[in-house]
Amino acid sequence: MQANEGKALEARVDGKNYARIPLRTRVVMPNDDLDAVVMEYAKDAVQPGDLLFVTEKIVAITQGRSYRLDEISPRPLARFLSRYVVRTSYGIGLGMPETMEMALRECGTLRILFAAGVSVITKAFGRRGDFYRIAGDKARAIDGPTKNTIPPYNQAVVLGPKDPRGVAERLKRMLGGNLEVAVVDINDIGGNILGSTLDKAGERRLVEILGDNPLGQATQSTPMGIVREV
Repeated sequence: MQANEGKALEARVDGKNYARIPLRTRVVMPNDDLDAVVMEYAKDAVQPGDLLFVTEKIVAITQGRSYRLDEISPRPLARFLSRYVVRTSYGIGLGMPETMEMALRECGTLRILFAAGVSVITKAFGRRGDFYRIAGDKARAIDGPTKNTIPPYNQAVVLGPKDPRGVAERLKRMLGGNLEVAVVDINDIGGNILGSTLDKAGERRLVEILGDNPLGQATQSTPMGIVREV
């Protein structure tokens, strides 16, 4: 098992120890079936009481929600807005015309413009993060290519998944129902649970357990993992 560089495979949250077990897979492609991929790599690894977490990226890819850069024609508004997005060390976000174009399509032009306008005002007062709070999970979940992204997704934009809670519930039934499942968006500055079979308290605890991004989302090729109390 290989953790993200500099990270441990165990975490302690609320007085309990949890193992974070990476499941290394081949590169998942748009013509792959998510259920088949999960059965291939997770079925024999999970135990009763485990929590299987699946990254939102492979869910979206298998739903046909990845687009090559050459398939996207950014409008002038997307080119303009993308110039004002702060790029971080962990990902490009909406800081390129192609990802901003997909945000405009996913969230609607008016919502993105409103989010951008509010963000300009609140940044002047030292407050950050309002753009994504207003634009919502659909905008936050859009992944653009980075230098460490595994091909062919180093030349692609991946949107957020459709019906992540429904996906989690289906995977739980498929694996026998004696575990929990979550579709997660985790990176080096935090994380979100997009859909799960947990209650809200369980989702908050899972964000804490995975908050340091133990598996990574680049060359590690670990788009699934198991959380197990130890």
